[in-house]
Amino acid sequence: MLDLDTTHPYFIGGEPLTPNRGMAVLDKYRGVPVTRVARADAKAVSQAICRAAAAAQEMRALDVYQRQSILRKLASLVKQRREELAELICVEAGKPIVVARAEVQRAVDTFKSAAEACGQVSGEVLPMDLTERGSQHVGMTMRVPVGPCALITPFNFPLNLVVHKVAPAIAAGCPFVLKPSPQTPLCAIALGQMLRETALPPGSWSIVTCSNEDAAALVEDDRIRLLSFTGSDLVGWQLKAKAAKKKVVLELGGNAAVIVDRDWDMADALERITFGAFYQSGQSCISVQRIIVHDDVYEHFRHRFVEGARRLKMGDPREEETIIGPMISEQAAERLESRVNAAVEQGGRVLCGGGRKGAMFEPTVLEAVPEACELVSEEAFGPVAVLSRFREFKHALAEVNRSRFGLQAGVFTRDMVKAHQAWDELEVGAVLIGEIPSWRADHMPYGGVKDSGIGREGPRYAMEAMTELRLMVVRR
Repeated sequence: MLDLDTTHPYFIGGEPLTPNRGMAVLDKYRGVPVTRVARADAKAVSQAICRAAAAAQEMRALDVYQRQSILRKLASLVKQRREELAELICVEAGKPIVVARAEVQRAVDTFKSAAEACGQVSGEVLPMDLTERGSQHVGMTMRVPVGPCALITPFNFPLNLVVHKVAPAIAAGCPFVLKPSPQTPLCAIALGQMLRETALPPGSWSIVTCSNEDAAALVEDDRIRLLSFTGSDLVGWQLKAKAAKKKVVLELGGNAAVIVDRDWDMADALERITFGAFYQSGQSCISVQRIIVHDDVYEHFRHRFVEGARRLKMGDPREEETIIGPMISEQAAERLESRVNAAVEQGGRVLCGGGRKGAMFEPTVLEAVPEACELVSEEAFGPVAVLSRFREFKHALAEVNRSRFGLQAGVFTRDMVKAHQAWDELEVGAVLIGEIPSWRADHMPYGGVKDSGIGREGPRYAMEAMTELRLMVVRR
């Protein structure tokens, strides 16, 4: 229930607590408070860590079928509440309702994928007699839970990115403390209500809505064995430096590029790239930001792409036809406006958009922007795309690689030699052929290189980080 008389709880060891009126949650389109969430302090965070540490053995003792049962129940509960959750996403993140519904379905799929992964991440029999020294010995490996995990999530996918950390933690048998974004805590709190309906061991999970300062123990406390963080590269690398001996998984940002070769169906490329650049107002770390188009089709692509961007409907995210809703805050929109203005001062040309009204920012296309400009070199995280052109494919690959980021890249080509060349040479976590870098299936290994992070998400791959390999050798 979203009203200002309601204060939603945080959870310590699975118990809901509302010791204060906490902080207001804004309707991002209207810019007004709609409800309140209790605020956890540093003492509450410490209590959450204590409960997680105490529950580690019981959590580890859950059989595979028990973990699967919990995950499947969560998938079912999310599905039952799908419209309510979509409305929460729409309000707290400003995400258009159609996209919000898709996020809820992805969360269902992620829980199901984690349930399947429970039986896939296991050990193996290792032959030891590859040398004379190993004769009469046999080795066996198993994966054991790493222990209590700290999970820190961003605002842009307030449900599914939470699930991408919670689900593999449950599948791996790890207790956890989740800190959702203070801008979008409502979906995480709703998930907490669902977690209370499962057979998870008492004390094995907490959800703390707190400040970054009060969350410091999640990074620094030695009882936390793994930190999984999704957010900005600046913050992510700072947290890694403070994390000392614990394992760290970072899913950070990017300035994703797509190459459009002359042999691809332009109507198809335009449709996919328009979506990839502007869906949820470009607030995705794999939003299409840099579009590198072959000289022979550049003029045609530019004209049609600008036309398409101008046609996108802006407005109230509750309306079914809306494609462009608000950015997460007026401050975020002001930051993007400043970067667009700086790009123009450095020689860039605005082909459409560039206007801002509060947190609403028009879908914007530029060309002739210098590579050193922040709108190209940094993560825009808004509805902005920059066009450039190439003549030789190797030069397009080099342009993609001239970035400190390396999350995903898209390549629209029918030439499989070029496709393999891109796969070989692009310094990214994934190369998508005939597809935008914004595409993601929730079970795939997802993550980047360079300043885009370390480690991989996707339930099976996150479980590998949340477990340790343990070997037993038997002399026969």
